Amino acid sequence: MSTTSSAGSAGASGTSSGAPLAHRVPDLGALELLLAVARLGSLGRAAKELGITQPAASSRVRSMERQLGVALVDRSPRGSRLTDAGALVTDWARRIVEAAEAFDAGAQALRDRRDSRLRVAASMTIAEYLLPGWLIALRSQRPDTAVSLTAGNSTAVAERLLAGDADLGFVEGLTVPTGLDSAVIAHDSLIVVTAPGHAWARRGKPLGAGELAATPLILREEGSGTRQVLDTALGGLARPLIELSSTTAVKASAVSGAGPAVLSELAVGEELSARRLVGIPLEGVELRRALRAVWPTGHRPTGPARDLLSLTRAGVE
Repeated sequence: MSTTSSAGSAGASGTSSGAPLAHRVPDLGALELLLAVARLGSLGRAAKELGITQPAASSRVRSMERQLGVALVDRSPRGSRLTDAGALVTDWARRIVEAAEAFDAGAQALRDRRDSRLRVAASMTIAEYLLPGWLIALRSQRPDTAVSLTAGNSTAVAERLLAGDADLGFVEGLTVPTGLDSAVIAHDSLIVVTAPGHAWARRGKPLGAGELAATPLILREEGSGTRQVLDTALGGLARPLIELSSTTAVKASAVSGAGPAVLSELAVGEELSARRLVGIPLEGVELRRALRAVWPTGHRPTGPARDLLSLTRAGVE
């Protein structure tokens, strides 16, 4: 009865003693050396094949013998011969090494599948004005990775990440959405712009924060990082003149003369240079924000997502 109980206990723990398995089983490198000795009949040739010195190979064999408590190799001027125990251990070692090779091949297949695609979700300004350059740089590093990009506001980016529909995200808001970790990858300023014919383009003094807050503006939709920054900085906004779902649409409306807008400086450089838009000086408030890469909490980016994150952080101001 006691024998049965003992065997059941050993089966439950997976070993016949309380010692951790790793302390009683030689590592893969040592087992590969033993297999090479068996195949080549020489410790020196086995060491050469594995790229180690003969003294290092001898030390590794002695360490295995001490660990297992049996002699494995007989050494003589004519070469190295496995003992009877060594031949038996070699058979076991071959199965362990083959299993490890199968494990490694399976893990590599998982990495290849992960590395074959990258799903990115980004808020509009980053998607339109920063990501194209980063993705071109990533393409040179990982030409076989297929990249898909979904653009939306910061709230939508967070939702895609938390649903498992994106591997890496980029947002522009003041705060990091719940459930996500982040890293600052750039900084950006918002500026007030109007068409050249607007009255603000001819004013002789800076625009006050209170006047801006009280003026109906062409705005992004609620949930966008740009609107969140502006609303927080001004302590509230007037009812929108027009509400649009993309930076490009807001900019086109401002250029048409529909009204003033507040946009990222990244988005309006060309229009300001060509005088299709005019920047309006603002006093009493600073509209500066951090641009962030985001990912689900506790799941640091790996593979192509990690490489893209490295490319973006190289340009942190």
